[in-house]
Amino acid sequence: MSLLIEWNDTLSVGIQEIDEQHKVLVNLLNELNDAIRQHHGREASVEILQRLADYTRTHFTVEESLMRILGYPDYETHKMHHEELIGQMVDLQARLNQGDAVSFELLHFLRNWLTRHIMEADQRYVEHFLSRGVQKTWQKKGWLERFWS
Repeated sequence: MSLLIEWNDTLSVGIQEIDEQHKVLVNLLNELNDAIRQHHGREASVEILQRLADYTRTHFTVEESLMRILGYPDYETHKMHHEELIGQMVDLQARLNQGDAVSFELLHFLRNWLTRHIMEADQRYVEHFLSRGVQKTWQKKGWLERFWS
């Protein structure tokens, strides 16, 4: 598999639950990249993009729930960034359903958006989360990991 994004410490927020979810997003983008490079067809790309969109929504719901529960002061701005990406993904899915192909330009947009969002916006909530008692590592296997594995 050719990697569009390689997971490394610069992408880690240092909270295992969130890092594991980010790794799933990275893996799905890499899977989409591979499907395009290997010419697996539009249907394969559409199916992977649907899984990416579904998982992105799940991840955003988890992050936003934690922000609300923990009283994160920049919640509204962060949620707005999430909504913008979801809107762009919905538009993309509509174009694909009308016959457009997934392009490398789109993949690079998604890669850049994800890496920038993790390294900037997500890093900003880490200190707040940890100060409110969020654990850096799992005490037990997380529900999301059990559900998606």
